[in-house]
Amino acid sequence: MQIKDIVVVTDLSGEQSPARLAVDLATRTNAHVTGMAPVLEPITPAYLAGPLPADILEQARSAAVEVADKSLAAFNELVRVQGISGESARFHLIEGAASGLVNRVRLSDLAVIGQDKPDSTEPGRATLIEALLFETGVPLMVVPYITRGGFQAKHLMIAWDGSVTAARAVHAALPLMPLAEKITVVIVDGDRTLSGEPGADVALYLSRHGLNVSIDHVPAPSGDVAAALLNYISDSGIDMAVMGGYGHSRFREFVVGGATRGMLESMTIPVVMAH
Repeated sequence: MQIKDIVVVTDLSGEQSPARLAVDLATRTNAHVTGMAPVLEPITPAYLAGPLPADILEQARSAAVEVADKSLAAFNELVRVQGISGESARFHLIEGAASGLVNRVRLSDLAVIGQDKPDSTEPGRATLIEALLFETGVPLMVVPYITRGGFQAKHLMIAWDGSVTAARAVHAALPLMPLAEKITVVIVDGDRTLSGEPGADVALYLSRHGLNVSIDHVPAPSGDVAAALLNYISDSGIDMAVMGGYGHSRFREFVVGGATRGMLESMTIPVVMAH
């Protein structure tokens, strides 16, 4: 399958790094790209005895729409400059739900969203990442807030542990792999016990798709898989990573496995995840 439909959640402020990357990728793959901006519905604080006055609620809604529209205007300009097929729309965050976004992404090939910034948190960003990863069935690319420029995947890393989610991530990222010059399957020793020659199976599978793949092993002395992968990324000049997204959603809490959480918190390169 080729990537022909990309949905990106636009940042409400900043450099629009996810949008820039998504537009650049759409340009390279001749894909349609949709920018979607969140509108945060005002919620009456629990400590107030009654609801906020209607005029204050309306002012808050108008302000949220204005911020979203400004974000989409920046996205639309990126699309115009590249001369590609694109559109934009708002979606509403109501009590943690983002059904408008989820429904749109379910019929796309790739979702792109930015990592949450520790010093300027975007409304509901953790909830959106959770929903895109666990509720859409579509591969998710999370873009670090430190990213500048467009799509880069000269050296792509596959974090492999032989699991179902890792296999799903490989299948999900397959359309991106021909854009890479080098692909390395990385196995963290001690993470899981793999039979036979670890990594040889996925390398053989990818070779049948005409991809040249190497295998590497990294130690995790402290048992911290995310730290081991992040160190490898830094030492090996990795531009993009592919890994399974572990965890579950319960009562709208963002609960993920240690390696997934560690990557989302400390990532330095875009990561393609699937669950």
